[in-house]
Amino acid sequence: MPEEVLHWLQPVAGGIYLDGTLGGAGHSRLILDAATDSRIIGLDRDPVALQAAAEVLAPYGDRVSLHHATFDQASQVLSKLGIDSLDGMLLDLGVSSHQLDTPERGFSFRYDAPLDMRMNPTEGVTAADIVNQIDEAELVRIFFEYGEERYSRRIVRKIVAQRKESALTNTGELAELVRQAVPGGYRPSKIHPATRVFQALRIHVNDELGQVKRGVEAGISLLKPGGRMVVISFHSLEDRIVKHLFREKAKGCICPPRLPVCQCDNTPDVKILSRRGVRAQDAEISQNVRSRSAILRAVERC
Repeated sequence: MPEEVLHWLQPVAGGIYLDGTLGGAGHSRLILDAATDSRIIGLDRDPVALQAAAEVLAPYGDRVSLHHATFDQASQVLSKLGIDSLDGMLLDLGVSSHQLDTPERGFSFRYDAPLDMRMNPTEGVTAADIVNQIDEAELVRIFFEYGEERYSRRIVRKIVAQRKESALTNTGELAELVRQAVPGGYRPSKIHPATRVFQALRIHVNDELGQVKRGVEAGISLLKPGGRMVVISFHSLEDRIVKHLFREKAKGCICPPRLPVCQCDNTPDVKILSRRGVRAQDAEISQNVRSRSAILRAVERC
């Protein structure tokens, strides 16, 4: 959503912007081109993405500073750089197209590959660790809560039975097992039966929802007055967290309704700019089908 990002972020000349999910650096490059002498602080937990972004942004020289970090670590990164506030912050959440399209990363069941799913492949547990080691009740919770999978119990029973025989190690093996467990799993459908399970595992492995909550809260506190935050979500769980956090930070008086005069002196931290989530235009969806699920929300620091 390049045009929408620029519209809601409104980068200014000489501004300092943090791209908390650098990815392919497409948005960062747009910001740098749109605002003379602006600077980008780019973060990404994926070292492969960071290296690729460095090549893309090399022509911008010292206007760019890249860091191997998660976006909820923005405060620490800025402190080391001696920066105390930002003109804007962008978070483009979820897994990147490059990660999905790289078979060995194990994010997609379109390829038979090791069951990994770590956005930072240098640390943490893998999806294989989760499906083979976590107890049955917790695995049901992960699939139901993070994947909203109605057949969580059936799928987990199948997984537990399988792992008693041999460990699940590949994406194709897990996808086929889920297909067997889901009623009608072999009938043609627009959505593969394993879609929600893979989403749930990816979210859990990378603590994505925790990252969103911590990152958005910390990011708002880093904005200078008039600074803007733009967040793009790709599924309802992320968007719900962003929407509720923005609403909470936009509240003024929080006194009980029965009090005739405000006594809390609470003031809003932000002003909500996009009352309803902004969707990608048809032209973009026709070129990038993944953008059809994108929802953009924006706020401005008071």
